[in-house]
Amino acid sequence: MEWDTGRFEQAAELLPREMRYALMRLTAEEMAAAEEIRLRAGRGLSVVCGGEERFVVNGQGLSVYPGDLDMVLQLATQASAHTALERVRGGFVTVRGGHRIGICGTAVVRDGVIANLDRLSSLSIRIAREVRSAAAMVLPEIHRGGVFESTLLISPPGVGKTTLLRDIIRRLSSGEGCAPVRVGLADERGEVAAMYDGQPQMEVGPRTDVMDACPKAEGLLMLLRGMNPQVLAADEITAPADCGALEMAANCGVKLLATAHAATAEELARRPLYRALLAQRVFKRLVVIRAEGRDRVYTVEPVPEPE
Repeated sequence: MEWDTGRFEQAAELLPREMRYALMRLTAEEMAAAEEIRLRAGRGLSVVCGGEERFVVNGQGLSVYPGDLDMVLQLATQASAHTALERVRGGFVTVRGGHRIGICGTAVVRDGVIANLDRLSSLSIRIAREVRSAAAMVLPEIHRGGVFESTLLISPPGVGKTTLLRDIIRRLSSGEGCAPVRVGLADERGEVAAMYDGQPQMEVGPRTDVMDACPKAEGLLMLLRGMNPQVLAADEITAPADCGALEMAANCGVKLLATAHAATAEELARRPLYRALLAQRVFKRLVVIRAEGRDRVYTVEPVPEPE
């Protein structure tokens, strides 16, 4: 079997040479399955595969020094570590290729707000991947009779909601398997489009407008007012304000596409935040994602009636 290692190799290029060489000793299967590369000052270099973290180099690790963390940030952002940290507000920075670097260190707080991070202690490089076949079987069931039906994607964390969301957006925007539509994406955490220098690093389609690094509720409303979307999309609905923005958009005739954390429709309906959202009937279809090894299984069903 031929494994796709390109994304892993691209992320490994962000590391100092010795660490990069150590990572290149992994098997092609391990590279293809890797989700994160983790560096902790005074600890070993490690890789997360299938939710399990293991140290590189014969299980004994490769020591990481504080200066290595600064170097990685400099290589990734093409700026000094100090300058890069001044741009960090949410604990991460998205870099070329769509990879996301999570950052830990000593917070510099001014007037009760984190203004900067100092003395780096940990970095987590989350490897950006696209699965362009993800929505192939799902789209015909949520786009019926020439009309896209507002859809909520649910699964536990780490099972593939964002990957499926991205591929549905790409297909809707490019007209792959359906008539093309304008999509407005509120990408608060930069995980869907992975904007860099004003351009998406992940493929989200030619008719997609992205509001990046903006709180979801505000981003959704700004897209609704300014970009005339036919579909509004957002990843991880977690707050009443998010639900309020979605309800407003639905009342304006805009179709919706979003994700939420829940393993089943029943679990979703038991949570107060989502119960209220379901009661408004803003979503018509539910896609439940579950993992079977490295494969993902998608079940499409109608949104349950509120209890």
